[in-house]
Amino acid sequence: MTETPIRAVFWDFGGVILSSPFEAFNRYETSHSLPLDLIRQVNATNPHNNAWARLERSDITTAQFDQVFADESEALGHRVPGEDVLALLSGDIRPQMVVALDAVKRHGYAMACLTNNVVNPDQQSTPRHIQIAAIMAKFDHVVESSKVGCRKPEPRFYEIACELTNVLPTQCVFLDDLGVNLKPAAAMGMRTIKVVDPDVALDELEVHLGISLR
Repeated sequence: MTETPIRAVFWDFGGVILSSPFEAFNRYETSHSLPLDLIRQVNATNPHNNAWARLERSDITTAQFDQVFADESEALGHRVPGEDVLALLSGDIRPQMVVALDAVKRHGYAMACLTNNVVNPDQQSTPRHIQIAAIMAKFDHVVESSKVGCRKPEPRFYEIACELTNVLPTQCVFLDDLGVNLKPAAAMGMRTIKVVDPDVALDELEVHLGISLR
C-alpha cells in the first residue's frame, strides 16, 4: 500500500531545534545534591494537570508555578523552586537543524513548530532572543501551548497544527524528542521521528522526504 505523500514537516523546538533542557536539569540536580532526574519525575507525576502542564496552557502564572512546582517536588522528597526550573529551559541552538529547516522550506514543504511553552513577558531583545525569533520566522505557523490553551500530547494540539497548515495528519512527518508526544501523532497517522541524536534524526527525515538536508 502506497503511503500518502508528505506535504508538511512539524518540528518540536526545545529538544529538537534546541538541545534538550534535560541536560541542564541534570546539572542542576548534581550541583544541588538532588536525585538525578528528580525534575523529570515531578513533571511526569500527574502529567496532564501538574504545575508544568497548567503553566504551558497558561492556566497559572509563573509566580504561581514557582510555588506549585515547589510543593509538588517537596511531595517527592525534595523542595525545588519552580523559578529555578524555568531558568534551566534555554538550550543551545543546533546549527544542523537550522540548515535542515532551510532545506525543507526550499523544497516546498509546509512547516510548523509545535511547542509546549510558557509566557515570558520579561523577554528582552538580547542577541539570543533575536536568533530565536529569526528561527521562528522560518516556520509557516508556530503552535504554542501557552496561546492555544492545550498542549502536547493532547490530540487537539495536533489537530490545530494540521488545520493551520491545511494538511491531513497522514501528510505530515513530526519530529519530537519525547515519545509521549509522538504517540498520539502516530495514532493520527503522522510519520514520527524521535530525536535523540539530531544527526540520526535528520538521516531519518531525509529518507522520508527523499532530499538532502545537509
